[in-house]
Amino acid sequence: MNTQQIQLVQDSWKLVQPIANTAGQLFYGRLFETHPTLQHLFRGNLEEQIKKLMTMLTVIVNNLTRLEQIIPTAQKLAVRHIDYGVEEEHYAAVGNALLWTLEQGLGEAWNAEIEEAWTTAYQTLSGVMIAAHQEALVA
Repeated sequence: MNTQQIQLVQDSWKLVQPIANTAGQLFYGRLFETHPTLQHLFRGNLEEQIKKLMTMLTVIVNNLTRLEQIIPTAQKLAVRHIDYGVEEEHYAAVGNALLWTLEQGLGEAWNAEIEEAWTTAYQTLSGVMIAAHQEALVA
């Protein structure tokens, strides 16, 4: 990610944070609509899951300039997700739902540059997580 992309992600996230709960509901609604088989992976209170998701995204966005500090946490999270039943192909479904949610939440502020920046950010982190997932499965 370059500096401009990081700034676009961080600036656009500031616009989403005031509607975090709505964004979380949109995200899970879209994820379960497009991939209903994933719903079983999210046991428990969806409101709590939304809070966790939004907190995690905020931490990631705030630390994009220090990826080396969040990569180990992302790797551990990926390994833990194996126990929940997460499979490699689920990362694409989550990424698509996230981008759709951001587009809905940002409305007219959403544009091709922001989409590219978020896509790059998601691919960067999901790539790290997928690699950790794969390594854990063969270990």
